Amino acid sequence: MQGYLSSVPERVVRVRIKGNSGFLTIKGISNSSGMSRFEWEKEIPVSEAHELLALCEPGIIDKTRYLVPSGKFTFEVDEFFGENDGLVVAEIELSSEDDLFDKPEWLSTEVTGDARYYNSYLARNPFSEWEKQDIK
Repeated sequence: MQGYLSSVPERVVRVRIKGNSGFLTIKGISNSSGMSRFEWEKEIPVSEAHELLALCEPGIIDKTRYLVPSGKFTFEVDEFFGENDGLVVAEIELSSEDDLFDKPEWLSTEVTGDARYYNSYLARNPFSEWEKQDIK
């Protein structure tokens, strides 16, 4: 579960609960390709994360993350629930934008750089409210 204290692109501030841990994350604006941006994260007590979630902007993200090994990399595959039910997004962390990887057969449409698929956007504009023609 996660929420956003700030969701402006220049400084996204996220509160996340993952299992019995809480996290506070700050992200800067993405570069022009959408492939990288500054990110800072600190683990916090889950009780504090619950308190901060109560202060968040409207729209909570509820998802399960699966770690899927693929070659020398691991994809983080998020299955969304609630207002974003039906959406599944895969993300891979590369060492640099020039890293090459084999695209798994199960991977579908590339959405890198498409801000509609950022969790901060989905919190305000849930997948369930998208028009059919807006979906890649």
